[in-house]
Amino acid sequence: MTERVNAVLLDSATLGEGTALDPFVFLPIDLTVYEQTTTEQVSERIANADIVLTNKVVLNADTLRLASQLKYVGVLATGMNNVDLAAASEQGITVRNVAGYSTVSVAQHTMAMILSLAQSLPAYHSDVMNGVWQKSEMFCRLDHPVMELTGKKLLIVGYGALGQATARLAEAFGMDVYKARVPGSESASDDRIELDEGLALADVVSLHCPLTEDTRHLIDARRLSLMKSHALLINTARGGIVDEQALAEALQTGILGGAGFDVLTTEPPVSGNPLLQISSPNFILTPHCAWGSPESRNRVVELAADYLKAFLDQ
Repeated sequence: MTERVNAVLLDSATLGEGTALDPFVFLPIDLTVYEQTTTEQVSERIANADIVLTNKVVLNADTLRLASQLKYVGVLATGMNNVDLAAASEQGITVRNVAGYSTVSVAQHTMAMILSLAQSLPAYHSDVMNGVWQKSEMFCRLDHPVMELTGKKLLIVGYGALGQATARLAEAFGMDVYKARVPGSESASDDRIELDEGLALADVVSLHCPLTEDTRHLIDARRLSLMKSHALLINTARGGIVDEQALAEALQTGILGGAGFDVLTTEPPVSGNPLLQISSPNFILTPHCAWGSPESRNRVVELAADYLKAFLDQ
């Protein structure tokens, strides 16, 4: 393509304040930027677009069929579950995601959750703020478990770039890393262990696999019951990979030692979620912010612009 084409960015606000969109300026596109786009607004806003850029706005089959000019969808994220890929393929629409932009940030967030829960930092902080330490007859309090990570077993579920980056950080703390065989994965590596076996031996489980029909509720009540009672479950991947009701019950009944989640099945959780009812300090929930360093946010725009340029240059 050499002529200028119409492009829309549907949800720039999801990239956070201060994220530069400059990489798109030098492309032969007339870009209209919307901070947010509701479900009701999508069809109208993409009706005359040749290019659509989106982070989390859903582009389903019915919406895509109404966009007769659409040639390219750039997803400003790794996951593409917000786009009906079959419908896009049927219409000859190219869909391109961005991978690897937030590897450092997400791995760092994952490790921060592991460390915080291993040291029982939320519990000890709560004790101090509630005056427990102040009333102590001794100089210290040792009321909550502390797990030394050296020599402990970490099971990585999803050994792509994010899983590998997390593994490197964990190994720096002396952890023994195991890689699970993920249902539906194309990897046939001999160094993978069966998921159920890995869950039973792990002290920490960290999820980094994509959400697919094969991985939806991959961690359910049965698999939670396989885990050690002191084990930690970390999820910085997608909420739907875990049965959240089963996890809430496992945490409340002591089946599981703790969990750190940056994702939920529905985001934001406007209609509630069983994990929002947990007030125990052995559960940490953050608002899908693991990827959100300024470096990551600017990198996703730069990479998305590079991929779009490559498409336009064809």
